[in-house]
Amino acid sequence: MDVYLVPVGPDRHELYCEVPDEPSSGEDDADRGPRGFFSRMRARFREMLAEAERERRLGRATSAHHGWIARAKARVMRWVAESIAEQRLLWHLRSQTDARLFYPDDIEEERATGMLRAQLKRDFDKHRFWLTIDGLGFIVSGLLFFVPGPNAVAYYFAFRLVGHYLSMRGARRGLSGVQWRTEPSAPLAELRRAIALEPAAREQHVQDVALRLRLEHLASFFARTAIPHA
Repeated sequence: MDVYLVPVGPDRHELYCEVPDEPSSGEDDADRGPRGFFSRMRARFREMLAEAERERRLGRATSAHHGWIARAKARVMRWVAESIAEQRLLWHLRSQTDARLFYPDDIEEERATGMLRAQLKRDFDKHRFWLTIDGLGFIVSGLLFFVPGPNAVAYYFAFRLVGHYLSMRGARRGLSGVQWRTEPSAPLAELRRAIALEPAAREQHVQDVALRLRLEHLASFFARTAIPHA
C-alpha cells in the first residue's frame, strides 16, 4: 500500500492514498461466519462506498443519460466518495502488514515519519471520541422505534458508528501493526509551490504532478485540503 504525505500549506501535510474500488476478499476475518447486526451494517457500508466510487468514475456519463433523480444520486454519491479520503486510507490500513510512505524530498525522513505517526495518533483519538458520541446517539435513536417506517436516524448513527470503528482500527494498525518504508518524492515537494500560484496555473501544475505520480484523484484532494475557500 502506498501512502503520500501531501503538502497542503507551508508547514501542513495530509496523508493521502488511492485504493481499488472494491474491497479485497477476506479483508476482515471478523466479517466471516454468522452475520449479526454490526456485520451486516459493515457489509452495507462497504457496498455504499463501492457504489460511491463507481459513481465518481462514471460521473457525467451517468448524469447525461438519466433523469434528475439519477443525476441527484450521482452527485450525492460522488460527494460521499470525495469526502471520505481520510477514512478510506484508515480503512485499508486495517489489512496491511507493510506500507510505503512517499514524502516531499524537501523535508527530512525523520520529520516525515514523525508527521505520519502524529497524524495517525490524532486520527485514533478523534475516531475513538466520535465512536462514543455516535454510540450514544444510536442508543437514543432507538426511542424512535414506535415511529412508522424505517428509523432513518438509527441508520444514520449506525453508519457513522461503522465508519469511526473501522477508522479507529486502521489508525491503530498503522501505529503498531504496519512496517513502514519511506521514499522521498520530488513531485510531492513541487505541490508546495502550487499553493501560491494563480488558480489556472495552480490547477495545471497540480494536474501535472498527479499525472507523474499516477494518482487519479490527487487534484480534487489537493483542492479540498490546500486551497482556501471564501
